[in-house]
Formats: sequence, structure tokens, C-alpha cells
Amino acid sequence: MSTILSIQNVSKTYNKQVALENVSFNVYSGQIVGLLGPNGSGKTTLIKIINSLITNYEGEISICGHEPGIAAKGLTSYLPDVEFLRKDLRVSTALKLYADFFSDFDIAKAREMLVLVKLNERQIIRTMSKGMKEKLQLVLTMSRRAMLYIFDEPIAGVDPAARQYILDTIIRNYNEKGAILFSTHLITDVEGLISRAVFIKEGRIVLDGEADAIRAERGMSIDQLFREEFKC
Repeated sequence: MSTILSIQNVSKTYNKQVALENVSFNVYSGQIVGLLGPNGSGKTTLIKIINSLITNYEGEISICGHEPGIAAKGLTSYLPDVEFLRKDLRVSTALKLYADFFSDFDIAKAREMLVLVKLNERQIIRTMSKGMKEKLQLVLTMSRRAMLYIFDEPIAGVDPAARQYILDTIIRNYNEKGAILFSTHLITDVEGLISRAVFIKEGRIVLDGEADAIRAERGMSIDQLFREEFKC
């Protein structure tokens, strides 16, 4: 297995408040890794560092051998936990922008996915419901032939049917030579999806292992273990 993402001794503080402390793990080709932790555990900070949205940190990160930056962004398809498209754009314009910006964007695949989710290319984003916008952003993310797909809480705040659609779409469309890093605190929905679990608590990695091995060793599901580890 080739190393897709390498994270070594990454630390980050905000005004002396520790957000991440000596975080280290690797993500390998073919893996679907769940970065699991409650809100405020450091998941989003780490994801922003990987995507070079935060540049002031300690430690080392590489994506297929590239430090966070322009080259790494060309290998990474990132779905943040916020809306990122201008509301005055038509869907067709969003597709063209992605095609212009990312050389690995497959516009034909994007159009096929739009049909499946019943989105019209002529529709203006401001007229779309929250669920429709989330599906559009997912289509754009999954229509790239990236090496690393990163999802930050992609199923938070959506109904169960939409959650299942999002997860199914991710599995059907990602580049299997690459890898997925999936940040969430909704473990029940992703239990059957992830091949590896990385538990993060108060900015520190407290458990990292293959999902099946963790279940066998601990005698409980990933969800049960999460509830035990992070109980109030």
C-alpha cells in the first residue's frame, strides 16, 4: 500500500489553547479512514491544516509526497462542512468552474450524477434547498479523480435518507487507488463504511487501528466504543 497522507507530530494552538498535540498517523491507498471525535476535538482544525487553510502549525504533513499547497490541492478533493458556492451561480457555471480549475474534474461524470440526484444544470443555487445544495457540492467533490478525498462532517444536519445517499455516493465514486479521510461524530451511520478508525480527543489521538481489529479486541462496535470513550 502506498502512503497517500502522512501526518507527523502536528500541533496547533490558538492563544495558548491547545487544538492539536503531536498528532501522527498515515493514510494508505484503498483505505476509508474515520477521523472520529466529538465537536471541539480538533477534527476540523486538522482537516484545515491538511487543506492548507491553516498554515501556522508545527509538524509535517504530506499528500503523495507534497506538502500542503498548490500541488497537494491538485491531488485532494475536499468537501467542507459549510456551503462554499456563490448563490448567484447556475449549476452549469459551477461545473465549468470546477472543470477550469481542476484538471482531474470529470464533467461528464458530474452531469450523470446530476441526473441521478434530479438537479437541473440551469438552476440557480440561491433557489435550491439546503439538501439540494449539499448534493451539488457532493457531486462536484466526487467528480474529481483525486488521490485523497476529505469530508468534514458531510452527514451532519441532514435527514437519514440523505445521509444514506451521501454515503452510497462516496463509496460508488471515489478513486480506489486513493483514500478517504472522513471526519464525523455520527458513528452509527459510518460504522459499516470505514475500514480504519482514528479516535481524536482534546487534540490528541487516543486510538488508531483497523475497524475489524478494534471490534474484535474490544468486543464492541466502533459506535459503542465511541460512546464509552467520549461519554460525558
